[in-house]
Amino acid sequence: MLPPSTAVVGVARGQDASPRQPAAAGGLLPELRAATRPQHDRIEQLLALQAPMPLRRYAAIVLGFQHFLTGWEQELVDALPARLHGWLAARSRRGFVAQDVEFLAAALPVDVMPAAARCLPAPCLAAAFGALYVIEGSALGGQVITPWLQRDLGLTPGRGASYFHGFGERTGAMWKEFRELAQAEVGDAPADRALAVRAAEQTFEALMLTMGPLLR
Repeated sequence: MLPPSTAVVGVARGQDASPRQPAAAGGLLPELRAATRPQHDRIEQLLALQAPMPLRRYAAIVLGFQHFLTGWEQELVDALPARLHGWLAARSRRGFVAQDVEFLAAALPVDVMPAAARCLPAPCLAAAFGALYVIEGSALGGQVITPWLQRDLGLTPGRGASYFHGFGERTGAMWKEFRELAQAEVGDAPADRALAVRAAEQTFEALMLTMGPLLR
């Protein structure tokens, strides 16, 4: 299960010392959600996380997320202004997925190399927030998936389910903060919003390209 979708801006703004104060919620995320609904539905169908699955399939999904996030986060670091690097690092779930990969080592696929694909159509702030929308939203879905993993596979946070559990009870507040910051940073310029949408769509496509070979 992945998020409702998001949208983005286009040009990196000033290099202030800290993130801009969030603006009142506007139409950015609803626009992203509507624009990426087809990709959202396709990735949900591909991963089928709501259905019972063998441990090896789940391990392949976790490995895919680890591979995907490595390139995705570096793209964001390159695209975001320095004032947002600390904010991004504090939300990273790469440490959680690394824990899961280590725990699931015996079940990981050994003969498939996930594909690598770029997520951002341009290295700029608007595109970065469009790409962030996809993974930030997936953290919400992870709160629903975590109980399924315990029920079906006996996995818990710290024992194979750390990535989907993520920041646990903090997830809702972090999503709200992201929504407000994305709106404030991207703004209302049509060109920036269009670039954010393209980045969200491209991020979904890159994630599917990564996962596809692992789930055949």
